[in-house]
Amino acid sequence: MNHNQELGARGEELAATYLAGVGYTVLERNWRCKIGELDIIADDAGQIVGVEVKTRSSLGFGHPAEAVNPAKLRRISRLARRWCVEHRRDARTVRVDVLAIIMAPGREPSIEHLIGVES
Repeated sequence: MNHNQELGARGEELAATYLAGVGYTVLERNWRCKIGELDIIADDAGQIVGVEVKTRSSLGFGHPAEAVNPAKLRRISRLARRWCVEHRRDARTVRVDVLAIIMAPGREPSIEHLIGVES
């Protein structure tokens, strides 16, 4: 596993812990199908949420949330709906959240939770 993969895995672990701490139920992590992968599928008070996690070690290449463009948001939404169909859940109220995490060496991680991000 290279540095970026390791950083991403640590970020996803932190994201799952954070989401549980704010009342979400993490249903699945790293769910894959033919059209792509979702970092986290969660339930927020009955609403299914596709969560994209972006982790960086600094702002040197910009804010992590900047890497989530409109096309990626549409894909995450499509994937979350597909997850709902495959798991017999109501797909009408699917939402997309983004967790932007900065894990700078020697500092506490910073988490920014963007709720209901639209494409």
